[in-house]
Amino acid sequence: MLKRVFKLFQIARKFSTSGAVSTINEIHQLPTIINLFFNLISIGTNSNLRDNNKSPGDKLCTALQGMGTTFIKLGQFLATRPDIIGEELAKSLEKLQDKVPAFDLHDAKKIIKKEIGENYFRDIQELSEPIAAASIAQVHFAKIKQEGQEKQVAIKILRPDIEKLFNEELDALMLFAYIVENTLTKAKRLKLVEVVHLLREITNIEMDLRFEAAAANELYENTKNDQGFIVPKIYWNYTTKKILTLDKVEGVSIREIQKINELGIDLKKLAENLIQSFLTQAVRDGFFHGDMHQGNLFIDPKGNIIPVDFGIMGRLDKNNRKFLAEILYGFIKRDYVKVAEVHFQAGLVPKDASKEEFAQALRSVGEPIFGQTIKDISGGNLLAQLFEITEKFNMPTQPPLLLLQKTMVVVEGVARRLYPETNIWEVSRPVLEDWLKNVKSPKSTIDTAINTSSEILKRIPDLPELMDRADYALKLMADGNLNLGIGTSKNLELEQMKIKNFRNNIVISFFGVVIVFLLVF
Repeated sequence: MLKRVFKLFQIARKFSTSGAVSTINEIHQLPTIINLFFNLISIGTNSNLRDNNKSPGDKLCTALQGMGTTFIKLGQFLATRPDIIGEELAKSLEKLQDKVPAFDLHDAKKIIKKEIGENYFRDIQELSEPIAAASIAQVHFAKIKQEGQEKQVAIKILRPDIEKLFNEELDALMLFAYIVENTLTKAKRLKLVEVVHLLREITNIEMDLRFEAAAANELYENTKNDQGFIVPKIYWNYTTKKILTLDKVEGVSIREIQKINELGIDLKKLAENLIQSFLTQAVRDGFFHGDMHQGNLFIDPKGNIIPVDFGIMGRLDKNNRKFLAEILYGFIKRDYVKVAEVHFQAGLVPKDASKEEFAQALRSVGEPIFGQTIKDISGGNLLAQLFEITEKFNMPTQPPLLLLQKTMVVVEGVARRLYPETNIWEVSRPVLEDWLKNVKSPKSTIDTAINTSSEILKRIPDLPELMDRADYALKLMADGNLNLGIGTSKNLELEQMKIKNFRNNIVISFFGVVIVFLLVF
């Protein structure tokens, strides 16, 4: 635990010298005690940020980039949490560039050889210098022999010791978050310990490239029969926790519109295909690429869309998919009463709320939008405004829908850059209509009934035990010992216990020193 304290002081000094503290004070004045701490820790240093022409958000991006991996990831994570840092700062942090100098090719070869063994390593030929480098990993091109054939592949390699460095810094940040939460009453609502814990869980998954490989493979299986969308194949014999090998993308970046034109590809059709592919993944499969910006999308000579980087994926359960499709289709039809009913049927709005008032609130979102030219309407922005309305009715917004909304905004932006006249709603309509027809078809109804009945039959032997548990829970509720709020994970509870034990040890040690001092002197 003392190592955490030492690391925390190192981070605090880095935070001060980067100019991040002064920039945060421009956005939101920090408490005096925290500013005093950072002023003391930064004595003898100068802030690196002196560019007064930049906005505070841009300056914070620069500061976080200069502080390294952990803080780049922290900034990217906070960009998805406007509920904590506000919309304006969240938008600024979306610009955070995850680019750092590459590590040496010799080190890359050593990692590959250690991970896959001598035999498979011999099959890798012409390993290139790094073609892209980010804070967690970098990418090389190579050739491999697979089933007697030569394959062009891309190999993603984790940075040496990145997991150790990241977790050490997050341990220190966890301690800082705990101190702030327990020192400043206003900070409790931000749940900083939970934020740091969630960042650790998300990024540790990202640091295990087998998870990314599995995500790419699942997307490949879901879309292998879809026209115009191709997911690179994973080579599992050359994939481990620290390296990921997949087909090399033969195409041009979707941002290079002139080159796409030169290939003779219809930009209107390409824009429509992009939107429909994304929506199909979301509503049909409940599994979508959550980072579909221009840098992660390529176009092959036949006009197929090829995504890369599967570290951020979104998942929607069947209820959320139905909820999403019904809402978007309801807005297309301007049927606000229907959209309100969907919310109530899903149990997402308190029962004591007025359905008529909620429908009126939805109309306040929909009508101004439909007053615009229809081609200018963004489905993602519509969902963002919808979530703002639902907050006023105490409806908790689901994180998977937030990721989907943000991805939808990005996808629509890319599509409109390809073809500015793209009518998002006309393109979306057939995907939503087809899925809703399938969901409401007699076959789907029968399948749902059979599955539900099957689950009930499976549970019958457990009924006595379930009744006992329910009785015990009711007793706890009566005694006031049952917390019905959103529970934290066991890992988070363990983390908090460790910090509390450390705090108690410090207090005991302090009093011990005082007692010894009094006895001696």
